[in-house]
Amino acid sequence: MPTAIAVTSADLALPPQDERTLPAVVLRDIATLPLEQALTELQTLIEQHGHVIVVCSQATPVAVLRRLHTLRSLLESDRIALFSPDLPPLGLAVLARQLRQLGSCDLSPGVLASAGRLLVHYIHSGAVLGSVTRLDRIPVNLKQHAKSWMPGSQFAVLAHPQPQLVRLGPEAALDGPEFGTWMLVAKGQLQSDWVAGTLAPSWKVQGLREAPLPAESPSWWGTGKVIEFCSYLPDLSVLYQLVTSVRRGICHWCGIDVIGDRCVFCSATPPSVPAHDNSNRSSNSNNNNSSSSNSDRSASRALARRT
Repeated sequence: MPTAIAVTSADLALPPQDERTLPAVVLRDIATLPLEQALTELQTLIEQHGHVIVVCSQATPVAVLRRLHTLRSLLESDRIALFSPDLPPLGLAVLARQLRQLGSCDLSPGVLASAGRLLVHYIHSGAVLGSVTRLDRIPVNLKQHAKSWMPGSQFAVLAHPQPQLVRLGPEAALDGPEFGTWMLVAKGQLQSDWVAGTLAPSWKVQGLREAPLPAESPSWWGTGKVIEFCSYLPDLSVLYQLVTSVRRGICHWCGIDVIGDRCVFCSATPPSVPAHDNSNRSSNSNNNNSSSSNSDRSASRALARRT
């Protein structure tokens, strides 16, 4: 069985992008189930799939996060990865779906889990808001706070990859991706056609779809007057080439294949080099840095070739 990609609520389990997209495992009521029952269900999931990657938002209720860490600790298992990237809920749902797409490929659990940390760099996620008075995840200056109290004011916010906030007007614009993407839009309690009518054309998106607003979005953005959007790479072949073009390593603690410098399953990082070894490894350091840079460039070249 392929590695399970789990989410903490059904609205984070987006419809399949293509026929190869694996179904998401929804951990329903994980915080309220009796502990023994939750343990049994998660243990069964591990036995069926081998490894489980739980993708959860930073706006996930504390009780849910606490229960997940408790279950992982009680099971004493390095086969459960808790992955909580710094993305708004809609962007996180898109990333989880990309992992579900890649789950059908010949990628090991460690590489698949690490792929999330790579693919997050290719997601542009933001929202149109009716107020920024309670927005605490993006820098908001006093002038913007004051304008938020003006009737009819709306703001365009880019949360990832680089925070940006502008008041909607004829010249309003947000920095977009430099490669071909699709866009997903989720509407809350706000009326505006700026995303579909202005932003999508300016970003030259190749397709636009709508989805229900995730329940965690109002909490993340500080208001229910929101239209959330996310641009992403939809093509499985592009995602696969991006992931496989990056240099892999082996976690020194659990022995699993990884991309990058941290294992998503056991959280181990490469061991530090003893001081007396620095002189012997100084030349290798330059080679490793060059290799890492080449890996990043190879991923970018792979994307450029396919888009």
